[in-house]
Amino acid sequence: MIDYLKGLNDAQRAPVLQKDGAMIVIAGAGSGKTRVLTMRIAHLMKNGVDPFNILSLTFTNKAAKEMKKRISEIVGASEAKNLWMGTFHSIFAKILRFEADKLGYPSNFTIYDTQDSQSLIRAIIKEMHLDKDVYKYKQVYSRISSYKNSLITVKAYFQNPELIEADAMAKRPRLGDIYKEYVERCFKAGAMDFDDLLLRTNELLNRFPEVLNKYQNRFKYILVDEYQDTNHSQYLIVRALSDKFQNICVVGDDAQSIYAFRGANINNILNFQRDYDNVEMYRLEQNYRSTKNIVNAANSIIDKNKTKLDKVVWTANDEGPKIRVNRLINDGEEGRFVASSIFENKMEHQLRNGQFAILYRTNAQSRAMEDALRKKDIPYRIYGGLSFYQRKEIKDVISYLRLIANPNDEEALKRVINYPTRGIGQTTIDKVAIAANHYKRSMFEVMANIDKVDIGVNTGTKNKLKNFVNMIHHFQILNKESDAFSVAEAVAKKTGLIQDLKKDGTPEGVARIENVEELLNGIKDFVEGQVELADATGSLAEFLEDIALATDMDKEVGDDDRVALMTIHLAKGLEFPYVYIVGMEEDLFPSAMSMNTRSELEEERRLFYVALTRAEKQAYLTYTQSRYRWGKLIDAEPSRFIEEIDEQYIDWMIPQDDYKYKPLVSPDLWGDVDKSKFRQTKPKKGTPPPSHKPTDEQLRKLRRLRPTDASKEVQKAAPISLSEGQMVEHMRFGKGKVIKIEGVGQDKKAEIDFENGGLKKLLLRFAKLKMLD
Repeated sequence: MIDYLKGLNDAQRAPVLQKDGAMIVIAGAGSGKTRVLTMRIAHLMKNGVDPFNILSLTFTNKAAKEMKKRISEIVGASEAKNLWMGTFHSIFAKILRFEADKLGYPSNFTIYDTQDSQSLIRAIIKEMHLDKDVYKYKQVYSRISSYKNSLITVKAYFQNPELIEADAMAKRPRLGDIYKEYVERCFKAGAMDFDDLLLRTNELLNRFPEVLNKYQNRFKYILVDEYQDTNHSQYLIVRALSDKFQNICVVGDDAQSIYAFRGANINNILNFQRDYDNVEMYRLEQNYRSTKNIVNAANSIIDKNKTKLDKVVWTANDEGPKIRVNRLINDGEEGRFVASSIFENKMEHQLRNGQFAILYRTNAQSRAMEDALRKKDIPYRIYGGLSFYQRKEIKDVISYLRLIANPNDEEALKRVINYPTRGIGQTTIDKVAIAANHYKRSMFEVMANIDKVDIGVNTGTKNKLKNFVNMIHHFQILNKESDAFSVAEAVAKKTGLIQDLKKDGTPEGVARIENVEELLNGIKDFVEGQVELADATGSLAEFLEDIALATDMDKEVGDDDRVALMTIHLAKGLEFPYVYIVGMEEDLFPSAMSMNTRSELEEERRLFYVALTRAEKQAYLTYTQSRYRWGKLIDAEPSRFIEEIDEQYIDWMIPQDDYKYKPLVSPDLWGDVDKSKFRQTKPKKGTPPPSHKPTDEQLRKLRRLRPTDASKEVQKAAPISLSEGQMVEHMRFGKGKVIKIEGVGQDKKAEIDFENGGLKKLLLRFAKLKMLD
């Protein structure tokens, strides 16, 4: 037996050993699908398949690098370098670089990120004198993105009366015109956005049969990870490339299809067997990640979906603790509970911060968690927030580098033409832009020929434009003979950018300089890393493509000791020993915007399934009785997903309500009740009489009001009397020392200096204090 197959179980080994034909691997959460993909590629290479003939499409660049590293250990680094492995966008950007001239693009085309695209759309809306409150640039961008992912080109849009009518009904009749102008401006700037990388690849494969034939013969074996997350455009590319040899292996889990909002189509995986001949189906059903309670609870959830492929995920791991569900008063209490629980688990089990994750449905929920973690001095990191490459000072340096690589990149030019300030105002920039549109040339070309065209500026302004052009030309010459780091270092120093940042002596200003320094360190590291890759030079163009195609999760999660905070969508593919899923409330999770149809609700349920299966040892679910939404405090009710978990896998931590009604009339008024007529046997607390079966609603209420040992402890802990100097503990404020006591009877108050809350004055009849000595 070959060594690399020893670590595989029988279910994993079967798809690895099949060499030819179409196959689908349905891989449950934590079942080792990455191992199967990795070993399958290694096995193909060990059995005579040239790595140049293998195409592997992964979910993140990070995953591709990890897989390639494992494959290198089996077949050797030199052979592994020849694999075509990466994300859809990175692989097809590479193909487009080779074939760009056929589509009229330069091979050094710029890749616009979301911010660049939205900035251009906002400018077009302004130039067209459209109402920005009706034509919201982010909504317009999203609409155009969905068109491209559905292969609706500008031409197809104007040939589709239904689309035109739909936009007119939405009071955006000029959306098609914005789309047309946006595409033309990107083309003129020599730029593609993320969606173009797929749209243009489809165009390439469909308009040029010789190109399709070339890459069909090249990629004789194709492997696709996370197939359930492919959109229509990606699906068509894979179909086209794999059609000739049909040696295609797709791996995925329909239960983890959670990207419909990005255009992902779950039918791609559900209908795979219809698309190819003689498809072999394999199932990976053993979960190596989570405890039995977590796996079984997740199964009981996903079983509620009607649209799914048959599989039964199981695990040989320990039983583990049950899913712990807690109800809190509000989001502040929720944050304090999570922070305290993390702190207690760390102390009790000697754990690192990096072993905890807090998952939420929307980014806005992070605030309460952050506040609570800070007060407990627990370090954390938010993933999916402002990317390093989206910070202003970094964007400025990158824009210079983009302009050097592609002088037609107008978004980059507009950003840096007057930064640092060089006396080129907005009026001048507008005149250059108008001239560029008039002559059908880029703004940089107009500026480079400023003596030959009259744009209505004086000699002094012309000289400033010339100086800027000459500076960029100087960097372009350097770029031809140097690597990315040398060019970036020259830009940081010679543009005056570093000197400008040094003028700001505030801590924020110092941080910006440190960020630029970190960028340069990153470029240096990139250049040195490229030495290890085949056909790589460490050029500026390679660096720009690498950062443009970086996915949200390419940065290492858990690379330092911090609690991870992220949306559930970002958590896909990750795992943590302890996971807190917060905000388990109706209209929040499931989202109010995702309950219009059964398919939307089923996607929300799949999202909860993904969240729950991130946990290895312990999962916590929390919900609140009220929460601030849009500045208003609203009543909240528990998510239906909590009710859908089989009762046997849940441990309810919900305390009894502290509220007790104070009667306005004395109970003695009514006299005694004669109980002799009633049955003598007293039913157990919390159970109905034997003759009545409880309704589902009654059971739910009983569960929600179930007391725990923790709640009893709080009730016992309330002190009757205190003395000055005494140490006490409060659920919210932590430990504290009694400084002063004043008042008598019901109005007795204590002034207490707490570790977390500072000096507080509490009314003793309401305060829940525990005496420590």
